[in-house]
Amino acid sequence: MDEKQQSAGTNDSIKLLPGPRFRVALMVAILADALQLIVFPFFVEGAESPADDVLDCGVAGVMMWLLGWHWEFLPSVLAKLVPGVDLVPFWTLAVANVYRKAKRKAIEAEKNREMPRD
Repeated sequence: MDEKQQSAGTNDSIKLLPGPRFRVALMVAILADALQLIVFPFFVEGAESPADDVLDCGVAGVMMWLLGWHWEFLPSVLAKLVPGVDLVPFWTLAVANVYRKAKRKAIEAEKNREMPRD
């Protein structure tokens, strides 16, 4: 980088911070998992509750709207339908895994961009 770019504060490197869609998706996932782990067992029938299933379908729709389709969401939906398995915060894990993969792709793209071409 030359002195003009340094003094102007410009940087062509890619930012690896989560964007607003990832932040919202993570907040929705944490809220949904917290509801399913803490609130629903006290007020409804737990894993066999229709409210739990409606919440999972709604969260799946919101996740696909925010982040697009990712294979990580499929195990989350299927696992939430099995009684007792919904004690694992699958939505939060799925969003974290999608972010991890996006970050890895961004790093690889940055490395490929920086490699000199012959």
